[in-house]
Amino acid sequence: MRQTTSTFRSHDRWPIWLWLFCIFLAGSLAIAVEAALGNGAGLVTFLLQIALISWAAMSTPLHIVVDEQTLRVGKATIDRHFITDLILLNPQEMALLRGRDANPLCWMALRFWVSRGMKIEINDPRDPTPYWLVSTKRAAALATALRTNP
Repeated sequence: MRQTTSTFRSHDRWPIWLWLFCIFLAGSLAIAVEAALGNGAGLVTFLLQIALISWAAMSTPLHIVVDEQTLRVGKATIDRHFITDLILLNPQEMALLRGRDANPLCWMALRFWVSRGMKIEINDPRDPTPYWLVSTKRAAALATALRTNP
């Protein structure tokens, strides 16, 4: 098997506001449990929630990798020669494409905490998917990596 080196890697982690919101919710539930069942139960509830929040934060970022041959977004992979066009999207364009203007056949890899993204148009005769819609904070760098000849 041939070893490939990636030319681009990205994974958009949770923003601080999302962490704070989840910790606030965990604290609220822990206080409610503590009021009903006591300090120990409240502390255990809070610690379990923090563990679950940490697990969610580590497992939900979208991993994007470009190498000489392929583009990998999450668990999906496509050969780069099937990519026909790249369109960088601002938050308004992204909102329209993931909602009202979405093609039902498109493949979406979205994270709600990332408002920008890219439309990656593809032409694969074996696959009816017209494009991938990918949320990423580094769309310009991703486009540069994909436009670079392998």
